[in-house]
Order: sequence, then structure tokens, then C-alpha cells
Amino acid sequence: MRDALNSGLIDFLKASPTPFHATASLAQRLEAAGYQRLDERDSWATVPGGRYYVTRNDSSIIAIKLGKQAPLHHGIRMVGAHTDSPCLRVKPQPELQRQGFLQLGVEVYGGALLAPWFDRDLSLAGRVTYRRDGKVESQLIDFKLPIAIIPNLAIHLNRTANEGWAINPQNELPPILAQVAGDERIDFRALLTEQLAREHELIADVVLDYELSFYDTQQAALVGLNGDFIAAARLDNLLSCYAGLQALLAADSDETCVLVCTDHEEVGSCSACGADGPMLEQTLQRLLPDGDTYVRTIQRSLMVSADNAHGVHPNYADKHDGNHGPKLNAGPVIKVNNNQRYATNSETAGFFRHLCMAEEVPVQSFVVRSDMGCGSTIGPITASHLGVRTVDIGLPTFAMHSIRELCGSHDLAHLVKVLTAFYRCRELP
Repeated sequence: MRDALNSGLIDFLKASPTPFHATASLAQRLEAAGYQRLDERDSWATVPGGRYYVTRNDSSIIAIKLGKQAPLHHGIRMVGAHTDSPCLRVKPQPELQRQGFLQLGVEVYGGALLAPWFDRDLSLAGRVTYRRDGKVESQLIDFKLPIAIIPNLAIHLNRTANEGWAINPQNELPPILAQVAGDERIDFRALLTEQLAREHELIADVVLDYELSFYDTQQAALVGLNGDFIAAARLDNLLSCYAGLQALLAADSDETCVLVCTDHEEVGSCSACGADGPMLEQTLQRLLPDGDTYVRTIQRSLMVSADNAHGVHPNYADKHDGNHGPKLNAGPVIKVNNNQRYATNSETAGFFRHLCMAEEVPVQSFVVRSDMGCGSTIGPITASHLGVRTVDIGLPTFAMHSIRELCGSHDLAHLVKVLTAFYRCRELP
């Protein structure tokens, strides 16, 4: 099971260089398992026992497995994650031609570790909106090949490089795509038109706009003498999306189960398709149109907010509270913050710990040092929007928000096992 899950995760990461591609990958896997797509613009005719999914903005997705009985009786089991990761996004008018090189201006998306982006073989993917035959359409594209790089400055010209320096995103991050001769000018939108023709065999009249991200072409891999680790881009938080999907597909219970993977968590979730938007609430209200039934069902429900946790790094162990340093390959982590940066409380933490004990899954706890600030997740946002009881959990990770992160190769199986048990669980606290 462990090897198959790890192999599947590596394939999923390869197919998901952007939130748009991640959502498409999730949708493809759901459809293969018999889930039907619901269009938010149409009326819905769902039936008990039905399996459905809905997308918004092509970058967020909610999968629903309706129970054979009304969800009012036993509540809804929800797992939440996010599809986006810190990266470099291409600006609207990006062309830069300096010193005979074609470069593209980029904007940093989210709280990215910038130094690891240098000297990487980069490709470009995302969504392109264009006009064809008088109609506005959109398609996902992925160049796949390494078409760009951000070379470091040689240490001979920056003698203090190893002492640390502030990276200027405006001046130092534009990737190099090509050399150009003389006064030759390259139109980036023309390159996108060519890519649409290559990838989709369509001829666009004009590219109107795009949302494109650079990504590292190095594939995810098992690393370590004994294959103890997975090194990959976008583990935060496609790892949790994949774990939630595998658990949902494995859950054969009669309970109502939901997997929600939303965009824009790394920039605050405040969007029409983010956790701080109305997507999940509107979806659940359409399934439970009676207001009284809706509130009563939510109060019988529980959300597991799954987002990666900070593993204790052997070179920086003092960055953790001495009693709360999660280890890689030692199981999922319950994340606690009394200032509500995480939505965990004693009841939800106790229930998740109970599930882990019943499934013989190791479980850990994380509390940030009292002299450090604490990050947050979709957990508190979802809890405050829905009023649903929530526990924040995640798998321990190194180098979070780097272009290449690291997690334990045993932990994915642990997480899938306990999430599957959660989806199957008949009684919630």
C-alpha cells in the first residue's frame, strides 16, 4: 500500500504544476471512480448514495459522496486542503529584453523561499484565455520542457553571498528564456498562441490574458539511503489533496463525505474560490436547502483541515518547542494554537487521536514556540464560516514553501489510513 500511494502521489504532483492542473487531475480521478460533475449554473438533482463534484475557477474542487440516509442523522465528514503553492507568476506585460536576453517579469505568489529558485530548470504552466471565432475561451497549457532559468550571480561578483543577502524580486528574479539578436522583439502572447496550437491543436485569434506560473521540472523522487523521504515541489499542500482523495475513494461507508480543495490559501484564501469565500457554504446549502436542517446538520459534522506541519529539522531543532517537535515518518500531527491560528480544540483533537489509536496510526502534536509567530490554515476560516467543529492536522515537512520540499515516505500511508477511518466513522462526537 505504501509504495503504491507514494508512486501515485509522484504521478499526481507531475500532472499538477498549477492549481488549475491539480483541480483537473482531481476531477479526472473522481470521474474515473464514478463521480458526476455538477455545474453551479444549473439546477441540481442529487440522489441519496450519489457521487458528485463541483469546480469553481478551474482551481478549486469539492467532491461529495452522499450517504444513503439524510446527512442530518449523522452529520457530514469533511476533509479540507488547498491546491495552491508559493511560486513565481508571470506579469501581464512581462517582456524584458536586457543585454541580449529575453526575460519575463514575475510576481512572487505567497510566502515563497526565494533562494532555491535560482539555478533550476523551469517550465511554465497555467490557464490562458483567448478569443477564437468571436468567442472567449480558456485552456490549460503546460510547456513541460525546461524553457527558463534564473542563474545565480557568481560568488566572485558577490563575495558576501554565503553571509546572506536580501533578494530583490523585481530585479533578481526575472527568468531568462532566450538570447535575442540586435533589435529583435519577441511577443510573449504570440508564444502562448503557438503553445495552444501545439498542445490543443487550436488557432486562437488573439490571447487575451493568462494566469501562468513557473515551476521546477525536476520530478518528485524517493530519496535517502533507504528511501525514507519524498522530495518534491508543491507537497504543501497537494500532499493533503491527494491523501484526502485516496481516503474518499477508499471509504465505502453509508455516511455523507466531502473533500474540499480550494485555491488561494497561500495568499489568505479571500476569493470567490478560496476558503474565505462562499464556495463550500453555498455547495452545502444547495444539498441542504432547508435552513433549520442545514444548521442542525453542520452541528453534527466535523472538518479535518489537512495542511503540512513543520517537522523538527536536525540542523535547526531550536526553532521548535522542546516538547513539540514532530518527526518525519512518525505519523500525522495535530496542530494546536490557543490564539486560534489553528481551529483545533480538545474535543476535535481527542477524536482525531482516538481514530489514530484505533487504526494503530502514530500521531504527534505541534505547538509553535511561545516567542515565535504562528502560521494558519483553512481550518479557522472554514470553522468561522460554517460553524463546524474542526481539527487542524498535517504531515511533517522540511523546507516548506521551498521550490523543493521534503516529507517522510511512510507518512502518506498513515494519513490516508486515518482519513479513510474518519470518512467511514459512523458516530462523530
